[in-house]
Amino acid sequence: MQWREPPAIYFEDYGSPVERSSYLIELNTNDGGSYDVINDASSPAAGDCCAQQGSARHNWEMNYQEAAIYLQVHATLELFALIVVVFELSMKMRWLGFQTFIRHKRTMVKTCVLFVQFIEAIVVLVRQTSHVRITRALRCIFLVDCRYCGAVRRNLRQIFQSLPPFIDILLLLLFFMVIFAILGFYLFSPNHSDPYFNTLENSLVNLFVLLTTSNFPDVMMPSYARNPWSCVFFIVYLSIELYFIMNLLLAVVFDTFNDIEKRKFKSLLLHKRTAIQHAYHLLITKQRPSGISFKHFEGLLRFYKPRMCARERYLTFKALNQSNTSLVSLKDFYNFYEVVGLKWKAKRNREHWFDDLPRTAFLIFKGINILVKSRVFQYTMYTVVAVNGIWILVETFMLQGGNFFSRNVPWSYIVFLTIYGVELLLKTTGLGPIEYLSSGWNLFDFSVTLFAFLGLMALAFNMEPFYFIVVLRPLQLLRLFKLKKRYRNVLDTMFELFPRMASLGLTLLIFYYCFAIVGMEFFAGVVYPNCCNTSTVADSYRWVNHTVGNKTVVEEGYYYLNNFDNILNSFVTLFELTVVNDWYIIMEGVTSQTTHWSRLYFMIFYIVTMVVMTIIVAFILDAFVFRMNYTRKNQDSEEDNGIVLEKEISKEEVVGIIELYKRSSAATETAQLQKIVLQMDKYGQMSTLFLGRRSRTKSDLSMKMYEEEIQEWYEEHSKKEESQTPLQEPASASNSSLKPLSLRQRSQTVI
Repeated sequence: MQWREPPAIYFEDYGSPVERSSYLIELNTNDGGSYDVINDASSPAAGDCCAQQGSARHNWEMNYQEAAIYLQVHATLELFALIVVVFELSMKMRWLGFQTFIRHKRTMVKTCVLFVQFIEAIVVLVRQTSHVRITRALRCIFLVDCRYCGAVRRNLRQIFQSLPPFIDILLLLLFFMVIFAILGFYLFSPNHSDPYFNTLENSLVNLFVLLTTSNFPDVMMPSYARNPWSCVFFIVYLSIELYFIMNLLLAVVFDTFNDIEKRKFKSLLLHKRTAIQHAYHLLITKQRPSGISFKHFEGLLRFYKPRMCARERYLTFKALNQSNTSLVSLKDFYNFYEVVGLKWKAKRNREHWFDDLPRTAFLIFKGINILVKSRVFQYTMYTVVAVNGIWILVETFMLQGGNFFSRNVPWSYIVFLTIYGVELLLKTTGLGPIEYLSSGWNLFDFSVTLFAFLGLMALAFNMEPFYFIVVLRPLQLLRLFKLKKRYRNVLDTMFELFPRMASLGLTLLIFYYCFAIVGMEFFAGVVYPNCCNTSTVADSYRWVNHTVGNKTVVEEGYYYLNNFDNILNSFVTLFELTVVNDWYIIMEGVTSQTTHWSRLYFMIFYIVTMVVMTIIVAFILDAFVFRMNYTRKNQDSEEDNGIVLEKEISKEEVVGIIELYKRSSAATETAQLQKIVLQMDKYGQMSTLFLGRRSRTKSDLSMKMYEEEIQEWYEEHSKKEESQTPLQEPASASNSSLKPLSLRQRSQTVI
């Protein structure tokens, strides 16, 4: 029996090779394949080897114990989290009832996933070893089902609703792809120097990649070098697939998305109308069947908005009561959802904050007020911002690399910051702090100027960790977008889309998480430097260190960093796949280390992200087109930043409400209303004007855009209710088709 040097092996968790962790065995092929343990301590070499064996075995046992402890802790924590979900589902079933619980599809899916993961966690604890667990990708179902992810559930529902037309166009796209793959195989496979069409599988895969233009024109060049007329094949393919069917796909999804949004608005509008009708019939009495009294309306608001104060409850009642009677009719009550969101504040008796100052000070601040509101001042500041932007561009162009932040503060920085500081001071004193900060653009100017000042302090006192603040200076250039109305519409649309875009981003992250878990289960550790040597993308994964003259040159492909070894690397890799630039290199690298079926993972991911990204693009287009149409329809109106409603309350009304609350022993509400009376007595007023303000939502814009269709919807809804409830009162049936009252009565546009 001959001695063999113990081979070195690589563990995935370590960066250097370690000796084989179990004792060495030798296979004797001459005696029927028996195994002999090598343990000869007579020679020094054998003794050293035995010492290494014992050390390696000890290390292996320690690693195994650490892995077992890690699995036990992980599985225990997972079981604890699953038990919390079980408790939540148990409480939900107790609240809803068993029959309602099992009929709820989302809850049943959640229950099934919970059961499977519970069994898997127990199996891991019993076996003390893990296995392929792609069901972990379904954990996001628990997140989606919580009350804070309603917008994510709506996005997912919208994606699923958009799938039927999307799948139709996708099948058409894949059909043409298969036809061209067969045609390309017959045309280009005789060319042995063309690796892209040598098999039907490669032909199909490369045409799929060509759809993303990631491998173009590389995929065309071998055949193009042999016959220049072969370019016709690729031109026709890209024209049909990329420029026609892909754009047709976006158009179909956009149309479907627009139709879904319209149907959703119609359903919500009619649902609100039905709820208002039910609430109205519950609040009226036999003694007063023609309307809702304040007493009953106030009781409704106590439940609907418990934090609303007594003053706001009465102002809401008065805003709804357009007939100026003691009762709110059904016609007025239809505006409940539009009025209940208003925030009420007493209108200031003074036009400016400096009205009560002495005459000299008043004239000074009045002049500043006129100055900052003048067009000359505004365009002067726009000119300064433009000059500042050009100066920053020239300074950046002249920089030569290295340390970009000098220890000496540039004089231009001080000059422009001084101008912005003077502007801020003039606007604050001329408009007043409250009016100045009530504008979004002024808040933006204040924030950028503040950051610029902090950047100046960082440069002056050499605070290197805060040098990043200096690069925020170009944000001042965004002020130039105020010059053109179209740019303002774009920015306003962007800010309006931020809440919805956050939910769409979270939806995309959920898909990322699912694919990241699957990628980690199948592809973790398969990509490393100098792998994929047998593939066509070996150069992208090569890591070579060689000497050229007196210098050591490192040729590094870097693509081995795009792996699925952990969740963060997986997310970065998936984002690169979403961008689709050279994504086929990642796919081919993984495929060369695993199996050709791995391509399905990357192709499915591309199709799924294409669906989600198309929905996002359709959403942005719908929002922008909707706003442009609304702006075009209201060209005669000024820029709209919200809804403002004015209501005047007399002293007699407030005293009457105080008496009502005193009879019901509501001390807190009485004290709040008495403050209003004291304020009126202080200024000798018999009435006070209040302003109710709220931001304009998409629902308000939709009410304006679909004004004519809404009347048809109301009429259909009324006929449907009449057919279902033939004994309904005629008055309710006739009122249900009335046009909802607009909030523009005695309202103004806030600039």
